[in-house]
Amino acid sequence: MKYVISLSLGFVIGIVLFVGGLLYNPFFEDSSVSPLSVSDAEIMSLGFSAAPSETIVYSNNGESSDRPHPEKVLQLWEAPIRSSSVMATLLFDARGRAAGIGIKFSSRSERTSLLDGQALVDSVWHVYLPERGSVFIQQSENFWSYLRDIVLPAYRSPANNWKGQWMGHTTAGPHALGMAAASGGSGALQGLEMNAIESLTATAFSTSRGLLSAEGRLVIELPVVTDEDDSASIE
Repeated sequence: MKYVISLSLGFVIGIVLFVGGLLYNPFFEDSSVSPLSVSDAEIMSLGFSAAPSETIVYSNNGESSDRPHPEKVLQLWEAPIRSSSVMATLLFDARGRAAGIGIKFSSRSERTSLLDGQALVDSVWHVYLPERGSVFIQQSENFWSYLRDIVLPAYRSPANNWKGQWMGHTTAGPHALGMAAASGGSGALQGLEMNAIESLTATAFSTSRGLLSAEGRLVIELPVVTDEDDSASIE
């Protein structure tokens, strides 16, 4: 009997150590510093509400903790898109003024590997700014830190929610240094190839209602205009 107890105890301790090592592995990257923070190029910063209930429209398969908004919006339950979500939201400039509208499509990535600290989502943005034009953004996002620091504590909480202050850069590629690929589609931005970073600041999460309070931000690095570019435009 004592051997069974010892074996069971060792098994439980092994699971605890494995889960602890998985969640707090120091070799997993933490996206707390943006590579654009040291850029000398002009930066365009666009803020938006990331809580589904505060967007224009948000939809998924209806099974996620993030509820579709408004309530009667069509859900993405068909097999090809049931792992996807779509969001339309207002965008604001650095001064808090309405700057445009953004539509984001996201889908869980097949490259996800929790053992490597990779909870990946592939997403694209179509950003329309009436005064500047449109931008398309393609990126891979890693929500590992979000799941570890927000979702897991919420499920462990007796109240089934989390409150605090969490900020992280979710973008993890495809460009070097973990930046997204941005391309100008129209207006003054047409034809420009740029880098971008998306970040999230969350303060409240519920296991039954998803994100309750969160602000997102898109930071786009505009190309540096050289003297040769100025000369070409004059000609």
